[in-house]
Amino acid sequence: MGDTEIAQYHQQFEAISAGAKELTEGLNEARFNWRRSPEEWSIEECLSHLISVGTWEVRAIEKAVDDGLARGIKTTGPFHYGTIERYVIGLTEPPARVKVSAPRRFVPLHGQPVTAILPTFLHLQRQLEIQLDRASGLDLARVKVPTPIVPLMKLGLGATFAQIAAHERRHLAQARRVRERLGAGALVSH
Repeated sequence: MGDTEIAQYHQQFEAISAGAKELTEGLNEARFNWRRSPEEWSIEECLSHLISVGTWEVRAIEKAVDDGLARGIKTTGPFHYGTIERYVIGLTEPPARVKVSAPRRFVPLHGQPVTAILPTFLHLQRQLEIQLDRASGLDLARVKVPTPIVPLMKLGLGATFAQIAAHERRHLAQARRVRERLGAGALVSH
């Protein structure tokens, strides 16, 4: 059962990678960095944000997996996640029902090239998949991972993967809206 859940997360991260490639296909630097206003993020900023948060999350997951393996916290599932974990995942999943400002450390830089950001994002997805493979056989509910926003709050490993995928889908949906504005003839300035 646990391997089924891990396989589902693999599929989600693969779909997210494909979505990011499709989203950025054919964009020059100006279009990749275009934003309607200074308060709204560009496609680049959406992906850059996911990279900064995801880098933090991969390190936290790696430590949690190492700890779970060392302590032998294993089972086959099925896994059940608590009310707070399910709430956090639901709150993160698009469409965004609640706007949450990114903490300062996760606010992306503006103006980075697509040739740097897309490969870095795809590398991050691969790192998540490596951690999924390492987590195979672990108790995805009992192995806990701190969250990037409130590190004292911990989610089960499986809930962490679900929340990361939801967060990535949320910002890819945001980036798609920017891309649609570009397709609708948005002016590229700067």
